[in-house]
Amino acid sequence: MSTTDLQPERATTTRSTVLVAVFAALIAAMGLVPPITIGVLPVPITLQTLGVMLAGAMLGSVRGMLAAVIVVVLSLAGLPVLAGGRGGLGVLVGPTGGYLIGWIPGAGLTGLLVQRWAIRIGRPALRFTAVLAAAIIGGIGAIYLIGVPWTSVVTGLPLTTSILGSLIFVPGDLIKAVLAALAAVTVHRSYRGLLPQGRRAGRR
Repeated sequence: MSTTDLQPERATTTRSTVLVAVFAALIAAMGLVPPITIGVLPVPITLQTLGVMLAGAMLGSVRGMLAAVIVVVLSLAGLPVLAGGRGGLGVLVGPTGGYLIGWIPGAGLTGLLVQRWAIRIGRPALRFTAVLAAAIIGGIGAIYLIGVPWTSVVTGLPLTTSILGSLIFVPGDLIKAVLAALAAVTVHRSYRGLLPQGRRAGRR
């Protein structure tokens, strides 16, 4: 293989690395917005799940997941990249630890559904609906699937209580999913090569 043949591959790798870093920084930056605590609920409302949805919906499965992994690793290493300036292993063993870990499969599943299904739909309205569904399934469903039982175990609350308590976050997370879907559809319409090659072509 010649040096010329390697150049496009290197450019793609560099571009992917930059995109992952940018979206990891975006997720971390959204942690600067103060979290909202509701009553005695141990899990605050934060903006960072929007960043997780955006990473998956815009970068695809692998790169979106890597962006989430970077933020999770940095937070566990003690850097204050989470909402409220939190960080360290204490977050993992706390009631929000499951939601934090859930960012990784959440971004991955959102990206997988977008790049292999949603963004390939030809009709704009249906494409938006599909991207929204991907953000809801990955950015809400996958995260809650890990976060809610984790909270129950850590706090000693019955699982049903944790489930009912999590419902208060659903309206806000649905708004985030809508915003993520709008942004993703708009960006992919303008920058058609943002998702991994071979996954973006829309059906006519």
